[in-house]
Amino acid sequence: MRVLTGIQPSGELHIGNYFGSIKQMVDAQKESDTFAFIANYHAQTSLKDGKRLAELTMQSAIDFLALGIDPQKSTFWVQSDVKEVLELYWVLSSFTPMGLLERAHSYKDKTAKGIAANHSLFSYPVLMAADILLYQPETIPVGKDQIQHVEIARDIAIKFNNEYGDIFTLPEYKVEDSVATVPGIDGQKMSKSYKNTVNIFGEEKKQLKTIKKIVTEPVPLEEPKEYHNCNVYNMAKLFLNENECKELQERYQRGGEGHGHFKLYLHDVIWEYFRPYREKREYYKAHQDEVRDILQLGATKAKEAALPVIEKVRSVSGIRY
Repeated sequence: MRVLTGIQPSGELHIGNYFGSIKQMVDAQKESDTFAFIANYHAQTSLKDGKRLAELTMQSAIDFLALGIDPQKSTFWVQSDVKEVLELYWVLSSFTPMGLLERAHSYKDKTAKGIAANHSLFSYPVLMAADILLYQPETIPVGKDQIQHVEIARDIAIKFNNEYGDIFTLPEYKVEDSVATVPGIDGQKMSKSYKNTVNIFGEEKKQLKTIKKIVTEPVPLEEPKEYHNCNVYNMAKLFLNENECKELQERYQRGGEGHGHFKLYLHDVIWEYFRPYREKREYYKAHQDEVRDILQLGATKAKEAALPVIEKVRSVSGIRY
């Protein structure tokens, strides 16, 4: 079974990226044909600084490798290194009703947050559909907020297939319910766009400062605390096993500790969890030529998978004459 996923290099990786996407990629490569890419074209919807985008693309590659992406088990590349995705994006645009894009939650949410409306942001789901359909995956691991994009890709694929025959595989989304939406420090979905993230890598003091900003209810120190809707607990449980979750719940219910204590605990848990990944990351930072070689090998493998599909598209749509 082929599994595909991608992530934008538009900023520092945060724990929402990890549990919502990266961890699923790492787990999938153990038993699936995993395709994982750095979505640098998508990042241009919000990042206009070219130098910064190039830096973040390399940084993301380093981070992905440090967090467990194995180029021997997965096809790992940068989106822009397989240009056929843009060709397919244009062809699929002719099969995409305007109403379908106007209903896209991501566009409405981002513009509501003050992100400037432009064509790339509006047509983002079509490029995502091209990312998916070009490589014919059966499964797309996503967070709950990304389900609609997979559904849009299916809708476009069905319209194309109805016109030209069964060219595209219809993908299915897969959501890990326990980590479908990772809360940010303000309780909303963790997102770089919302500036509410807890980053994976970086200085320890800076991470602690961020965690101390997590929004919590004002409850007196001696009183029991509600853990179900606590942003600190809902982040911490992502890193804990069943017994550890139960112990933390009991601490909340006993009283005698404030949310500040739980924030310090959360920091310690996160810092220790990612310790081995930080060490691996330092290796790749010092060997960036090796990272570039890995990405080029991945792009070659991705292109080999894409060419039979794009050739069919060219043929049936009249681009090949």
